[in-house]
Parts: sequence; structure tokens; C-alpha cells
Amino acid sequence: MPLATAVPQVTAPSTAAAMRSPGDVDNRAAYIGFGLAYVFGHGSAALSKGTSPLLDLPSWLPMALLGAGLAAGTIQATRAALRAQRGAAGPDLLSGKLLGASWLIGFAALFLAITGLASAVEMPDLQSMLWPTGSGLIVGLLYVSEGAARRNVLHYGLGVWLALTSTAALFLGTPGLYWVLAIAGGGAYAVATVLERRRLGVR
Repeated sequence: MPLATAVPQVTAPSTAAAMRSPGDVDNRAAYIGFGLAYVFGHGSAALSKGTSPLLDLPSWLPMALLGAGLAAGTIQATRAALRAQRGAAGPDLLSGKLLGASWLIGFAALFLAITGLASAVEMPDLQSMLWPTGSGLIVGLLYVSEGAARRNVLHYGLGVWLALTSTAALFLGTPGLYWVLAIAGGGAYAVATVLERRRLGVR
């Protein structure tokens, strides 16, 4: 009588899960948060600022909408990065921590640069132009660094787009720069959200 051998059944992981590196990050929730911040924050500023505003909105509303969206995006990005670090090896874990610290360093440097420049030239209104465009530049450069470190071409490309369009928007003044940030920036986040889903599905 043949000896029956019990063979344990092992369920193979999905192709996406098997091929995904431990330090990979799902950026969709962060992209959505930042995209909404760009569309509603910068969009409301574009509609309510300038010599002939299209809407009469409270001056605090655009900044409040922008801040809420940026806060939501930052929280989602932090949560995604922390989830990715759980399975990361030593070098990848250190790289993730250094990239996370870069956000604080970048925005601290931006604060010092903008406030110092506005004080030196005695143009307080300059901050209303430099903060939205400077933030886009810092975020874009951080995305470029993260994309290079994680070998994420989509993240890298989004960073390049944000850095270039945010700084080029300065040539348009107010409210033109807000239109560029809302349309070019918000639209880029929408496209990146769709492409991120496809990227995670094929990895």
C-alpha cells in the first residue's frame, strides 16, 4: 500500500506583492491629498486675488484650504513611508529616515530664505508669491531625491514637473502663478495618482 505523503498547500503571493521591494511606497493617498490642496487652495487664490478677482472670498480661505490639503497629504505620505520601512533592510531603513528628515530641513531652509529676503528688500508682499512657488520647488526636489533613492521613475518625474512649473510660474505674477499651480500642479497629481495604481499593479 503506497505511503500517503501530506504536502502542505502554500498559496503563492500575488505578482505585485512578490515583485514589490520592501522599501517601496504606495503614494496614491498622498498624491490625492496634495492634489486637492493644489486645486482648491491655489485655485481659490487664483479666483480671489489680483486687480480684478472673479470671486470675493475671505483672504484666509485659500490658505486654509491649501494647509488642510497639505496636512492630509503629509500625514498620508508619512504613514505610507512608515509602512514601507517595516520590511526594509538596514541601508533602506536609514535611507528612508534621511529622506524623511529632508522634508523638515527643506522647509526650514525655505522659511529662512523667504523671510530673510522679504525683510532685506522691504517687500512683505513678496512672501505671497514666494511661499506657493517655493513650496512647489522644495516638494519637487524632494520627490526627485526620493524617486532616485527608491528607483521610482514616476515619483521622480512628478518632482521634475513640480519643480519646473512652480518656479516658471513666477514669471506670471499674481494671480497667474496660482492658475499655473492649480492646473499644472493639481493636474500632475491627478495623472500621477492614476499611473501610481498601474505602477503598483505591474511591480
